[in-house]
Amino acid sequence: MPHGKRKAKSEKSKLAKLAKLQKKKDTPKAAPKIFTKWLMKSEPESRIENGVEMKFSFDDLKKEPNETTCWDGVRNYQARNFMRDQMKVGQSAFYYHSNCKEPGIVGITEIVKEGYVDHTQFDSKDPHFDKSSSKEDPKWIMVDVKYVRKLKRFISLKELKQIHLEHKTNGGPLEKLSLFTRARLSVQPLTEDEFKFILQLEEKDPDEELKEEKS
Repeated sequence: MPHGKRKAKSEKSKLAKLAKLQKKKDTPKAAPKIFTKWLMKSEPESRIENGVEMKFSFDDLKKEPNETTCWDGVRNYQARNFMRDQMKVGQSAFYYHSNCKEPGIVGITEIVKEGYVDHTQFDSKDPHFDKSSSKEDPKWIMVDVKYVRKLKRFISLKELKQIHLEHKTNGGPLEKLSLFTRARLSVQPLTEDEFKFILQLEEKDPDEELKEEKS
């Protein structure tokens, strides 16, 4: 191919790429989805990290003064953003026992204080210490949560996964549940429909519920 044609083709390709980039830049970003319900994970079994006990069960929360505690130690940016930008006083969250023999949802908490600076990021003795963060420009925040009540029965991860898989196949409110689509997050968003569906499970026998889902 003559050099002049190659050059013209190259210039045309560059202009097409620039136009595509400009179009992408000019396209308005979709507004972030707003959530008002949550699932928050904590460890109910003893585990020592850097000399610090990491265990904090739902029963431990109930023993706290005013049955309230700060939810510190979140070190994932997406989870932090949910806490910082969307968690509001009065919202409900499921309390989820993780990293244990039988993970699952045990109870309900309420957000009673919105995002503020997490002090553990500055404590070199704390397992969640972050040397890259400063008091002038802190990276991490926490909220306060209050014990509301235990569920009438424990809702296991196994049960939720079976329902999730059934809903993925046949449609249903748990087909995109964050517990399986954003599994690594310790603070996960729930839609109103997801929260309501999970909550009504406490009234049902788990075996009967799975039979209904498959029928």
